[in-house]
Amino acid sequence: MSTDKRIQKDGPSEPYTIFTRAQKAVIVSVVSGAATLSGFASNIYFPAIPAIATDLSVSTELVNLTVTCYMIFQALSPTIWGALSDVRGRRIAYVCTLTIFLGACIGLAETRTYAQIIILRCLQSTGSASTIAIGAGVIGDITTREERGGYMGLFQGGLLMPVAIGPVIGGALADHLGWRSVFWFLTIYGAVCLVIIVIILPETLRSLVGNGSRPASGLAKSPLASYQRKEYERANETCTKDGPIEHLPPKSIDWVGPLKILISLNAAFVILLVSVHYMTWQMVLTALSTLFKKVYRLDETQIGLVFLSNGVGSILGTLLTGKLLDIDYRRIRRQFDGDESKIPLERARMRTIWLWSGLECASVLVFGWTVHRAVHMSVPIISVFILGWTAISIQSVVSTFLVDVYPQHSASAMAALNLARCLCGAGGTAVVGPCITGVGVGWTFTIFAAIMFTSGGLLIVQMIHGPAWRQRLENKQNNSRT
Repeated sequence: MSTDKRIQKDGPSEPYTIFTRAQKAVIVSVVSGAATLSGFASNIYFPAIPAIATDLSVSTELVNLTVTCYMIFQALSPTIWGALSDVRGRRIAYVCTLTIFLGACIGLAETRTYAQIIILRCLQSTGSASTIAIGAGVIGDITTREERGGYMGLFQGGLLMPVAIGPVIGGALADHLGWRSVFWFLTIYGAVCLVIIVIILPETLRSLVGNGSRPASGLAKSPLASYQRKEYERANETCTKDGPIEHLPPKSIDWVGPLKILISLNAAFVILLVSVHYMTWQMVLTALSTLFKKVYRLDETQIGLVFLSNGVGSILGTLLTGKLLDIDYRRIRRQFDGDESKIPLERARMRTIWLWSGLECASVLVFGWTVHRAVHMSVPIISVFILGWTAISIQSVVSTFLVDVYPQHSASAMAALNLARCLCGAGGTAVVGPCITGVGVGWTFTIFAAIMFTSGGLLIVQMIHGPAWRQRLENKQNNSRT
């Protein structure tokens, strides 16, 4: 039995979490809403780039560098905040990151120089990017393996909404109220998220509060947690706060924890698999605007509507994939008579990746060659829809698997995944333009579809050797506790 659970030696065993299904839905909604800040801060900015360049008297290329800087800090910052939230708590990590985000947004709204834009965009990314890793940690705290896929699907579906509507909102604000209004909008939105988190979100870190029945202190206190703990104790008189509790020894913050997970055998292969597919996805989205404007003569508003197909596909993909994960896990769990220690997680979680990866490879090929041949735009638009669906499905599957493997370090595990995929994505977006210029649209995406197909070998390695690697990790963790 995991040592993060509260143990009743004389009474009935306690549930994994004291929060009801409705309360868990509220918690997931709150952290999903906070996670949208990362997507909004990234996507809402794009339509304002020409106006910023004109107002600050710099080239568009220089303003585009702020996007690169944002992505770099988007990759790096969760490694710090994820490690902190796995030890000091989710609420304090949220308060710190959102405070930084608000300060950066106010500064960006009042900035007068290009240098300030560069510095504050990096600071803004530092504050917003970590909300995804911390939110995944919260879901890992309050859900069991049997239900985790569905909740992770809801979480990622919510945070993908800005991908679809962010550019539309940003364009409307920049056109009617000026580019500074984009950052005032983010300031107001971030402040609302911070207030909701402080009032509603309970501390969920199991080393601090167990299943939620252990009293919290300081910033970890919240009205919802206090109310539910009292209700739980009233309904379970044998499980009161005075009952025997197994306390974990205090832990120090492992700042390099995400890096350790990134290079571990349990995670490295599947993280690299996700990173390759994510990189190709971002390359398509980066090239889409230029290609559709050149080939199909679309204006900016029409191109923005094309991006909706990617956003809608992504949202539908993660919602349905999460439900499929739960159904698949319950079916395999029955095969092992409910003994979760014997369930092969690799098979229970990741066997659908073959389907998603194959469809993503096909959609990238179709997109590349139909645009190259100037086929009717409906075909590449459908390809982008399928691409968004499949790419985020692969990411959802692996995210759920990593939380299952690292339940005590779920935020760090997500930070490791974020670090790899964002760095690969930044590299891919940097080379897609020169590649298209050099070999053409069709062959560029044929090459990267082949790279994705080849990366399937990483999944084969994980499926074959993963169970033994996980057993070795569990033995090491058990030995460290004794």
